Amino acid sequence: MKVFVTGASGLVGSHLVVALLQDDEIEQITCLYRSDKRKERLEKVWQFYNPKQQDLPQNKIHWVKGNILDVSLLAEQVKGHDIVYHCTAMVSFQRKDFSKLMQINREGTANMVNVALHHQVKHFCYVSSTAAIGNKDIPEHELINEKGIWVNSDKTSGYALSKYSAEKEVWRGIEEGLNAVIVNPSVVIGAGNWSESSMVIFNSIKNGLKFYSPGANAFVDARDVAKIMVELVKRKISKERFLVVGHNLPFKVLFDEIAEQLDKPKPKYPVQKWLLGIAWRIAVFWSAITFSSPVITKSSAQSAFNVKKFDNSKIKRLLGYEFHNIEDTISNAIRGKLD
Repeated sequence: MKVFVTGASGLVGSHLVVALLQDDEIEQITCLYRSDKRKERLEKVWQFYNPKQQDLPQNKIHWVKGNILDVSLLAEQVKGHDIVYHCTAMVSFQRKDFSKLMQINREGTANMVNVALHHQVKHFCYVSSTAAIGNKDIPEHELINEKGIWVNSDKTSGYALSKYSAEKEVWRGIEEGLNAVIVNPSVVIGAGNWSESSMVIFNSIKNGLKFYSPGANAFVDARDVAKIMVELVKRKISKERFLVVGHNLPFKVLFDEIAEQLDKPKPKYPVQKWLLGIAWRIAVFWSAITFSSPVITKSSAQSAFNVKKFDNSKIKRLLGYEFHNIEDTISNAIRGKLD
């Protein structure tokens, strides 16, 4: 069996490849990567989980340098593969990145769907996000599930819209005969680079973060996401989407646990809405005159005050799956920090 993985060097993708390498039925894993530096990250994640076998099993790994916007390359490389795991995504909450988000997340996913259909791939697994789950008419105290109704509003981030649009491409592929399944992870935590994506909070707390936001969200271990993806494909589950959520937690609880395990002071000052409103405006202004990315955006400032809780009962019922507890997830992420 041959498997094609996009985003193989990312947080979810690297954990997925490590999980796939344990499967004796898989003879080859083709990993799409953008740069040698990104390629090295996958190697480091493998080394973390396999300290006694430092080198990746090169007899199983086939590297392909490129990106999901290169249709001709995809058409050539996906040919002959039985399964496609599409993990590549761009994450940004800056308005200036909206076109690029739509290009990579929506157009790139459309390319993968089209190539998979053309080559009659047996199964396609797409990594979406809880950001693409609608929550219309769901009261704050109730759990958001897979049936949530999507409504676009002025509070919808460009990232969320791009992931929702990407999902529509997968559903279009399903209508055209593609056996596909969608997973919607919440905020992912795992062994990886602390300067990227959701892992930046570890650096912030390590450096002495004093403030916390009053909101709440859902969090999940990267190992859980990878194992669930593999299991869904093994069971040939198609035409479904699944929330992959470990724990619903207030940000304060998460921050305190990270601080405790890092042996750092816990954030003790709640951020006020008016203060964060000023902060994101200053950050955007500063980025404009320094040609850098703002540390805080309007979208991220708003999300810091949202209380979102997601329902993972659908995937738990299907697989009988038990998620890692949050203490173990954080411990694993700290031990697995990549330099």
